[in-house]
Amino acid sequence: MKNTKRAASGPPVAGIDLGSREHWVCVPSPARSGPSTQAFGTTTPELERIAAWLAAEGVESVAMESTHVYWIPLYELLESRGIEVLLVNARQLKHVPGRKTDLSDCQWLQRLHGAGLLRGSFRPGDAITRLRALHRQMGNLAQERTRCVQWIQQALDQMNVQVHRAVSDLTGQTGMAIVRAIVAGERDACQLAALRGQRCRKSEEEFARYLTGNWREEHLFNLEQALELYDTLQQQIAVYEQRLEAEIRALTPEERKALPPPEHPNPAKEKSIRGRGERELRDDLFRFAEVDLTRIDGISVGTARTILTEVGLDLSAFPDEKHFVSWLRLVPRTAVSGGKPLPRKKSGGTGSNRVAAALRMAAVALQRSRSALGANFRRIARRKGYRVAVFATARKLAHLVYRMLRWGQDYVDIGEQAYELRFRHARIKGMQKAADALGYELVPQAQPST
Repeated sequence: MKNTKRAASGPPVAGIDLGSREHWVCVPSPARSGPSTQAFGTTTPELERIAAWLAAEGVESVAMESTHVYWIPLYELLESRGIEVLLVNARQLKHVPGRKTDLSDCQWLQRLHGAGLLRGSFRPGDAITRLRALHRQMGNLAQERTRCVQWIQQALDQMNVQVHRAVSDLTGQTGMAIVRAIVAGERDACQLAALRGQRCRKSEEEFARYLTGNWREEHLFNLEQALELYDTLQQQIAVYEQRLEAEIRALTPEERKALPPPEHPNPAKEKSIRGRGERELRDDLFRFAEVDLTRIDGISVGTARTILTEVGLDLSAFPDEKHFVSWLRLVPRTAVSGGKPLPRKKSGGTGSNRVAAALRMAAVALQRSRSALGANFRRIARRKGYRVAVFATARKLAHLVYRMLRWGQDYVDIGEQAYELRFRHARIKGMQKAADALGYELVPQAQPST
């Protein structure tokens, strides 16, 4: 690297390039002609040596790349020692000159950080980070549980036992009762059909036709093992849910632990929350955040927990809601050069994080809602298609979440009819403006009597 004297005389900041086997650390050294660089191992004693060396050199801030998960132990250690850590995206060093090596990377990190040219990634506080780690692992277990359901379905299909045609949800009460009876040894289709719930629309005769199969031993064994693994994952998920609820209650301020939650504005949604047994979790989340995100149409209790465990309560890192939505990557791609849009790339940064994925799922749930958000979804879907409607509605939900968490602004649904009327007035106003510009006059026509 050239011009190293300038980097050495900068502020007391360091740059660290992380790897699976060694970490390269660069610190400014005014007493020498250039910055001092050392390589360390990745064991815990080596990380302690890094922290001790940075403290001895008077380093106050460190920039490091977010390489896989190798940054997490060192990040947490340095943060506990009172050293500011800037987590940098590797793309910011993509176009630095020279041959890319671990040594040069840490030197460039130190130099650019000293000049204030690096931006750190958003990372919530330590308390929210603990919640996030638990919630993400619980999400991993839920994904594995979904795979087990697929294996159960596959084993049933191979035996031509069409439970999925008899019930709408294989994991529901009736579906799982039938699967457990099959694993327990029941082969009589009529006996299996008798397990149907009272709310099932199909008769026992229809059930019996679907539940007649060829009971091959290898498929029955696969079904038994998949069900056993499913039950194990269910138990593990329940343990994680209890731990998460305990952590959330522990982080709730004492003055809010006895705070009664407000009445939900949507009685149907309140009834659904009670039916799924999520009322207690919803109350805990309200006392924790002092806002009830489930008041927003489409935001379920699970979605609210995902949002709060991923971003926390303090959104001051985002100056306004546009920055928050941009961080979620819920903004249209507007890459333009020379007045023409650039071609899309497969890895063009249009991915999503867990909050954006949860908001997309919430947007999908609004497509038949009689709320203003549901009416907005259907209007966009008619004009631009289903996928655009999901994306735009998720972005709108992100705006509402930011306003509620950052400013405490409550959400009030004006209803489908009021939304359509407001949209109609806005459309007439735009047409009137265009007619005035062209020198025409809009004349309303009398509506035919019905």
